[in-house]
Amino acid sequence: MSRLRNLINHDELRQKLLADTTPRTTLSFYRYFTLKEPQTFRDTLFVDLHALGVFGRIYVAEEGINAQISVPTSNFEHFKNYLYAIDGLQNTRLNIAVDDDGKSFFVLKIKVRAKIVADGLSDATFDASKTGKYLDAKAYNELCKKENVTIVDMRNHYEYEVGHFKNAIEIPSDTFREQLPMAAKMLEEKKDQAIIMYCTGGIRCEKASAYLLHNGFTNVFHVEGGIINYAKTAKEQDLEMQFIGKNFVFDDRLGERITEDVISQCHQCGQAADTHTNCKNDGCHLLFIQCLQCQQSMQNCCSKACKEVIQLSPNEQKALRAGIENDQKVFNKRKHRLRPRVNDE
Repeated sequence: MSRLRNLINHDELRQKLLADTTPRTTLSFYRYFTLKEPQTFRDTLFVDLHALGVFGRIYVAEEGINAQISVPTSNFEHFKNYLYAIDGLQNTRLNIAVDDDGKSFFVLKIKVRAKIVADGLSDATFDASKTGKYLDAKAYNELCKKENVTIVDMRNHYEYEVGHFKNAIEIPSDTFREQLPMAAKMLEEKKDQAIIMYCTGGIRCEKASAYLLHNGFTNVFHVEGGIINYAKTAKEQDLEMQFIGKNFVFDDRLGERITEDVISQCHQCGQAADTHTNCKNDGCHLLFIQCLQCQQSMQNCCSKACKEVIQLSPNEQKALRAGIENDQKVFNKRKHRLRPRVNDE
């Protein structure tokens, strides 16, 4: 049972989803709780969620669960009841997508990991459950406008680039494990001032807030449910929107629009744009920002070289990829070079 997985070709599954008109709801959730047998838990979860028609990406570890999924809307209540019946997951907050076309995921993948978010920490005295104070949307709007408040984005550059909270600072590193000590060092002179941390769905900033408290900070907050929950709540309650632009998400949408502001530029021509593209060349798959005009002229490729490659036959392309390490990459503005993509959330 430990090898339960999908065996159908991914391209076939994606095309099947695109043709399917069944309404689906995209959501994310996480919970830090103790899992003594994560592999057994994973296998049971796969069977049960597959039966409910769930697609998505789920990571389980001894420290808990981290999930981004889509559920047939007709099965949403069944899924919710199933999840809440699991010991440790009662009343887990479900972050419903803000801008959703139901085409976010096309297959179910559940993997066992060492941690649900890679942090690189080995300090046995660190307690991830001792977190900062939650801020709902209204409380965030009130606190963010006060003096001596620092707002910290705990996401990667390519996420921050297309959208972020007003006045938020970026921790310029490639991975979450690098961000933690860097954030503590950057904020060292503000140990007694109010610090607000945020991320996409809450999982990174929750652990980051605990890390700052562990390192002597005294007034740490984090946005409850991250950007997704903030944006949804702010719209429902007609609050002033403090987030601008797009919220990058780790599924086929690659982003959900929060406001109409476009705060980034096409990496090829420099004009205003905030749409991420995965390079069409299967030997590249660079993740970068590309405007509609460049998408058309470059055929969804990041370079002329990649554009030439996709003109070759499938067999010729496969021969070119033989023996080449091919991991999904992202454009990293800070270092001006390509870096491996890390799915922190």
